[in-house]
Amino acid sequence: MSAERHTLFQTSLMAALLDGIYEDDMTVGELLGHGDFGIGTFNALDGEMVVVDGVAYRLRGDGTAAAASADSATPYAVVTDFVPTITRTLPDGVTRAEASAAIDAITASANYMYALRITGHFRRVTARTVTRQQKPYRPMTEATDDDAVLQFDEVDGTIVAFRTPLYEQGIGVPGCHAHFIDDRRTRGGHVLDFVLDHGTVELCLCTDLHLRLPLTTEFREAALSPDDLADQLAKTEQHAGRP
Repeated sequence: MSAERHTLFQTSLMAALLDGIYEDDMTVGELLGHGDFGIGTFNALDGEMVVVDGVAYRLRGDGTAAAASADSATPYAVVTDFVPTITRTLPDGVTRAEASAAIDAITASANYMYALRITGHFRRVTARTVTRQQKPYRPMTEATDDDAVLQFDEVDGTIVAFRTPLYEQGIGVPGCHAHFIDDRRTRGGHVLDFVLDHGTVELCLCTDLHLRLPLTTEFREAALSPDDLADQLAKTEQHAGRP
């Protein structure tokens, strides 16, 4: 295997979100200096974040989307400059699980990180979105209990996702973490499942991880290695497959 080195930038840890660390001083403007493609959330879990073509969008609990201001802050996000090295047409009508199997077949190794973009016409996208939390913050496994499940039907759009190796459990989300936004940039959410009528997948292999940790009291005192970390991650993700 021969590949150029490519950096993925991440601020904070998924384990910190699980522990209720929902605030930091990383702004969207600063984040976009590290990549034009990514996902994350906003301070106080005030919506999901998706970054497409260098623009960050805030996805609300009602399924609406709007561009985020540069001074909005994030407690957790992952971005990269998206440079696809593999592009394939996916079979018509694939589900999330079927797309995952097709992507498995074209990736060089499960030991690397991948940014991936699926674009096309979706017969259905099932999603949810975190809602703004109030202090004292609850752990994420409790905060996500408030999320409504949404469905977008017959929609053109983009799935922005990151595949993370299992050895990064707690740093990121092992498996795949995916967000969706439609082509009009007005609807989206955290992807639970989908049926892709027709479309393509692009993969960007990432070899280097630039990890930025918060300099806050809450982060210093957080419990980042709970015995049930895998169970907490599974509950907050709530999906069976991984694209």
